[in-house]
Amino acid sequence: MILLKETIKRIGELDSKAMEKAKERVDNLIKPPGSLGRLEEIVIQLAGITGEIYPKVDKKAVIVMAADHGVFEEGVVVFPQEVTEIQTKNMARGVTGVCALAKYVGADVVPVDIGVKVDINEPGVINKKVKYGTDNMAKGPAMSREEAIRALEVGIEVAEEQIKKGKNILATGEMGICNTTPSAAIVSVIGGYDPFEVTGIGANFPVDKLKYKAGVVKRAIEVNSPNPKDGIDVLAKVGGLEIAGMAGVMLAGAANRIPVVVDGFISSAAALIACTIEPKTKNFLIPSHASKEKGAIYASELLGLKPMLYMDMRLGEGTGAVLALSLIESATYMNNEMITFAEAGISV
Repeated sequence: MILLKETIKRIGELDSKAMEKAKERVDNLIKPPGSLGRLEEIVIQLAGITGEIYPKVDKKAVIVMAADHGVFEEGVVVFPQEVTEIQTKNMARGVTGVCALAKYVGADVVPVDIGVKVDINEPGVINKKVKYGTDNMAKGPAMSREEAIRALEVGIEVAEEQIKKGKNILATGEMGICNTTPSAAIVSVIGGYDPFEVTGIGANFPVDKLKYKAGVVKRAIEVNSPNPKDGIDVLAKVGGLEIAGMAGVMLAGAANRIPVVVDGFISSAAALIACTIEPKTKNFLIPSHASKEKGAIYASELLGLKPMLYMDMRLGEGTGAVLALSLIESATYMNNEMITFAEAGISV
């Protein structure tokens, strides 16, 4: 709890003076003001985060939190739970979807076992297991409040280890069969939505059974009565260990003034937890893509974050966030490599 409290205390505001100077430069680059759209907004935000007029995001990492879920026993997913273990190992071997895309953008993949139901002895997988999967949230709390706090602190620890290694931008990813179910519960609770509005098919759950899945989410909320104003309570009662880990990464990024890129639906649920715990965290988050998962649009609206990419993706793992890393870095190249009208000898 001490680490979490200290991290939250360190989260400040964006550097408004750096943002003003960055905007002045961007507006005077040799182009019509605003003509490079979101790229201009990104540079200004990065300046606010880092305090630098010429921010860099060339040292990238995607932290992939892996965990299992007790609500799996309710039959809300078609894939076997063992996929979590298998894919977590494959993350370390560099052969999953996020690994392929990370190679393209030059990002390190950092897989973390924060709650897989079995022990994983695979070189490259960081063992930070809080417990062997959550409990069944349809019958009681997914975890204790103490376990939720510990999982948040795991995310903080892993993020700070990467920052100490020189990483200047982080992306969030996850691996956990069935994790769209707790994510839907989180969005439903914090946003006040009916579970049937925000519960989607996840990993190809049959559409004709979606009403049943949403019913499980509704039951979990009714059984646990999470407090929507208390992010840790929501996390403990209807969340997931990997969701907690990603929220911790976001809190650590904000505390260390490092931008954190949010992936899709599950990462957005983690962002809701982080921003409920400390609202200023939002300023340090950069959205990536609009997940095709049903509840993603609601999560983005709650966060007030507009996705950059519309690719009809819903894999998770951090794939959308990794793709966005290249766009974010391109914004810094715009800022660093273009000249201003004055430098070009043009009077405007």
